[in-house]
Amino acid sequence: MTVMEQRGAYRPTPPPAWQPRTDPVPLLPDAKPHRVLGTEAAAQTAPELLLRLYAELVRGRRYNVQATALTKQGRLAVYPSSTGQEACEVAAALVLEERDWLFPSYRDTLAAVARGVDPVEALTLLRGDWHTGYDPREHRVAPLCTPLATQLPHAVGLAHAARLKGDDVVALAMVGDGGTSEGDFHEALNFAAVWQAPVVFLVQNNGFAISVPLAKQTAAPSLAHKAVGYGMPGRLVDGNDAAAVHEVLTDAVRHAREGGGPTLVEAVTYRIEAHTNADDATRYRGDAEVETWRDHDPILLLERELTERGLLDEDTRQAARDAAETMAADLRARMNQDATLDPMDLFDHVYAEPTPQLREQRALLRAELDAEAEGAH
Repeated sequence: MTVMEQRGAYRPTPPPAWQPRTDPVPLLPDAKPHRVLGTEAAAQTAPELLLRLYAELVRGRRYNVQATALTKQGRLAVYPSSTGQEACEVAAALVLEERDWLFPSYRDTLAAVARGVDPVEALTLLRGDWHTGYDPREHRVAPLCTPLATQLPHAVGLAHAARLKGDDVVALAMVGDGGTSEGDFHEALNFAAVWQAPVVFLVQNNGFAISVPLAKQTAAPSLAHKAVGYGMPGRLVDGNDAAAVHEVLTDAVRHAREGGGPTLVEAVTYRIEAHTNADDATRYRGDAEVETWRDHDPILLLERELTERGLLDEDTRQAARDAAETMAADLRARMNQDATLDPMDLFDHVYAEPTPQLREQRALLRAELDAEAEGAH
């Protein structure tokens, strides 16, 4: 006797005529990345927004250059530059309301700074001084996440909890193309879609997961197409077009806030610098490829638009450069000061109530430090 022949066994009945649970057509991304700059749509973008984006891009580029220099000087242990990706970083910060949350990855230091985090505090993790370096609650910016995509389920959990409490909060989670190959990415999208959580997932597709090109990660038409499999809209945008990224993310945040659920946005951009200062990018890509993307630089695209509309003169350019240089000089001066650190701080801010293991480890370190101090005398 088989299991199905046993008395009381479950016997599935023929299903009714199958129908898709969700119409996939409205969820599909556009065939080409959405663009604003250089198109007729640019005339509809407020000049004030374009000028603000320009000032933030110039400051962001200077921030990347300065942080990279600090790494070469030994003031930072590592710095994953977002040069070339500044449009995504800045737009992600500017589209959020004060009550919303940003969940950055390790390359999104600039997004945290554009959100209001102190530039030095944003680099403290990469300097090796603290676990995070800033208070996540102050600006509603989660800790910079080094493990790939693990911040995405956290973003979904926060957004879902906020909605259950009746709080009008949206979470915007940033991840690279490499992060889309991680299980956390798929789990987060599935939970977000099932719960209709107010989350926006921003994938910065910069072409490489360290040295692995996108073609070796996925056979999907685009990363934005992955949204359809989870029942959420996918949007494809030119990640170097600051106005387009801002527009698409604004729509996605509004959609989430109004109860429409999550959106997956793929911003097609490029990592001009190496993965980090420890990476030799010449081993897996050519200079010609990099130079092609320099011609599509986000600052260059916005400068061209502003100049053609008569919104950018030399005084405005210089004001943006001067503000960026003032920020860089302050960052340089403060980072050149040696921090005074207490090793015992390592155990603070891990759990609200220390675990037995943490208490044990704290006692061991305290004993070692005391013994070292006695030996020095």
